[in-house]
Amino acid sequence: MQKTGDFPEKTQAERLNQHCACVTLDRRAITRALADQLGDDADDMLSNPRWHQLFSNVAVFVPPQDLDQMRAIVQALEVAAALPAYRRRVLSWAPQSARYNPGPMGAFMGYDFHLGKQGPRLIEINTNAGGAFLNAMLARAQLQCCGDATSAAGSSDFDAAVTAQFESEWRAQRGSGRPQRIAIVDDQPTEQYLYPEFRLAQQSLRSHGIDALILSPADLRDESGALYNGSKRIDLVYNRLVDFGLEAPEHAALRSAWLDGGAVITPNPHVHALFADKRNLAVLSDHETLSAWGLSPEKAELLHSGIPRTVQVTADNADALWQQRRDWFFKPVAGYGSKGVYRGSKLTKNTFSRILESDYIAQAYVPPSERLVLVDGQREMLKVDVRLYTYRGALLLAAARLYRGQTTNFRTPGGGFAPVLLMED
Repeated sequence: MQKTGDFPEKTQAERLNQHCACVTLDRRAITRALADQLGDDADDMLSNPRWHQLFSNVAVFVPPQDLDQMRAIVQALEVAAALPAYRRRVLSWAPQSARYNPGPMGAFMGYDFHLGKQGPRLIEINTNAGGAFLNAMLARAQLQCCGDATSAAGSSDFDAAVTAQFESEWRAQRGSGRPQRIAIVDDQPTEQYLYPEFRLAQQSLRSHGIDALILSPADLRDESGALYNGSKRIDLVYNRLVDFGLEAPEHAALRSAWLDGGAVITPNPHVHALFADKRNLAVLSDHETLSAWGLSPEKAELLHSGIPRTVQVTADNADALWQQRRDWFFKPVAGYGSKGVYRGSKLTKNTFSRILESDYIAQAYVPPSERLVLVDGQREMLKVDVRLYTYRGALLLAAARLYRGQTTNFRTPGGGFAPVLLMED
């Protein structure tokens, strides 16, 4: 593993990202793949303009040492998250109910990175990271470009790895066997931007012998210690809700099934409290504290250098943060989808006052890398995030998102999901 700070002045991957305008996405191939997977429903999805904004035409090139570094950071973080003292600390600010741990480790963990001259920096952890199935399909619809780049998609058989992930989550709580029926659950799922991937997940699970339903919480009831949709018993819930504590009244059936063991819920409030509460980043970037809790010096240093300095926003540090606001990025502790986040340089005094009245963290600003794209024949540079989808620290898939603005989005012409290609120097 390469030490942070040892990265070369400009890698071959960086040169390609800045100058290669190859269109690598075979849109006809991805259209055919969607039609094969979803049948008649594919026509409705392809007619929606949002579909075409999901995918960029280009791939993102990443040096293998960057990918190795990102994987090492993820593995070090998951070791840190198992430390008893760490768990006591982060659960101290979690909802009481989140302290219940039925065993699952969380399907589709998502770790988001910015890549820079000092190596990868982890900027966000997500427990219901979206886009994995879409990115797996995207990776299979690429044309050859720029020499000897190879895909960094992760598992050689993504669908089999996904099924194994859900089976492992089942056994973590139930001990043996496999789930017979999985519910993919979100509020108003057919209205969700990433609904197409719910259908891809459903088809993937069914092809591996597990029935899968796409449901809203209103379709569920907890009865006699079991979760049902009508007369069908739900064994496992693939939870895509952003009510991370399952605290909303309309999610009562799911909350009951989680607390009384009526169904395996993944990811669940306990996993979110351990990993994705943004206050945790202040602990995970604290070398001295992690070392005192028993994390090895190598892993503690890896997290210290690989996670931007993070602090909770309080009345005590408010003046200093305001004076140095250009150096910080402000995020709500329970935020999702880039909602409520602010680049310090864009802050007004009124907005900062509202931040002080809410629960926020400040994270040292790490500029993202950039990727050249052609938009209507014009060359433009878009920002890049790289996401690792993992399970128990093992890589399932690597993907990128291209965007303009202060946060990731799917409204940027030429932007969207992009495959990650490894490029040796």
